[in-house]
Amino acid sequence: MESAEKEISIKVTIGDRQYPLKIDAAEEESVRKAAKLINEKSKFYQENFSVKDKQDSLAMAALEFATEVIGIQHEQSSDKHLLERKVSYFQTLLSEAIR
Repeated sequence: MESAEKEISIKVTIGDRQYPLKIDAAEEESVRKAAKLINEKSKFYQENFSVKDKQDSLAMAALEFATEVIGIQHEQSSDKHLLERKVSYFQTLLSEAIR
């Protein structure tokens, strides 16, 4: 059980609430940065829009981050399809050259 040995317990604060987590030690920096980004984006919505409720600002932050993830996934999917077409094209060229 190698991964259990690398697990650590941390607490992160998101929207004035503390969340205890058990994560791989290697993920700690990323998890802390993610929590910080969520809090910063939530604060941005509270300060720049008429979002006064903490829950609403957290929801808007989550929506923004989820939209970004979906956009990145779409780009990666498009890149994958383009790469597959190019590989297929080069395979065809190689097959024809070998004949």
